[in-house]
Amino acid sequence: MHGLTSVPGVLGAHWTSPAGTTGCTVLLFPSGARAGVAVPGHAPGSRELGVLDPTHLAGAIHGLVLTGGSAHGLAVADGVMAVLEERGIGFETGAGVVPLVPAAVLFDLGRGPDRPDADSGRTAALAASSAPLPEGPVGAGAGARVAKAAGEQLPGGFGSAAVRVAGWTVAAGAAVNALGSVRDPSNGAWIAGGPPLGGPDMGGDWRGHTTLVAVATDAPLTRVQCTVVARMACAGLARTLVPAFTPFDGDTVYCVATGDGESPDAVTLSGVGHAAAQAVAAAVVRGVQASGAGQSTSA
Repeated sequence: MHGLTSVPGVLGAHWTSPAGTTGCTVLLFPSGARAGVAVPGHAPGSRELGVLDPTHLAGAIHGLVLTGGSAHGLAVADGVMAVLEERGIGFETGAGVVPLVPAAVLFDLGRGPDRPDADSGRTAALAASSAPLPEGPVGAGAGARVAKAAGEQLPGGFGSAAVRVAGWTVAAGAAVNALGSVRDPSNGAWIAGGPPLGGPDMGGDWRGHTTLVAVATDAPLTRVQCTVVARMACAGLARTLVPAFTPFDGDTVYCVATGDGESPDAVTLSGVGHAAAQAVAAAVVRGVQASGAGQSTSA
């Protein structure tokens, strides 16, 4: 398994700026995907979250954007929409298709001259395939940083991982740009940073963070069940980021499902959600390690 794009019906690609200081990660679902979202962070930037409400008329989304550039980066979705519309993929309105492409942003402004834009989204959408997504300082993780709460600024990055459960694949991709340090929950080792600083000055200026996550599965989840899995997947961030979900992070976790068939019962759904949290934790660790920040000191 190779992460997000190992899930049938999921295509993906990165765009990384020439200077390597920002970028975007685009996922496409040519046959549509049911989706839900959880927003455990307190400073999010997003677009089209309304279509992820289970009561929304549209039953599926057609793409997903994780991007740098803060709110400016939301323009990436315009380029993705254009590619999907050219392919006839979207919500049929009777007057043409409208691709539904939620997007979420992280803050990497000031790390270089570039910002992801519609052309960036178009480039990534045209390149999207089932090939494994590269990891490290690429795509939405290109300008990411971690561990400011520990008094450091170390490279974050993009990571991806997959878990098998009940015959289905549950995968996650994470663009890790966290205020907190990163810890490997499998052994307690600090991957980047360490315990947060104490006292009134806990690392100076804490602005400019957010970890973005996409969970994908071929389990036949309903839209409500996608929301449940997105919420459970947040546990993967809590296991790896110290501290997690601060007022300075805009963490956003999506879950998309591409599979058909009878939806799982509550017990099986719990297993899918647990697998999602495991995949998220592994993706966070992989992304930071691939960016060269890993220091692997034991607790």
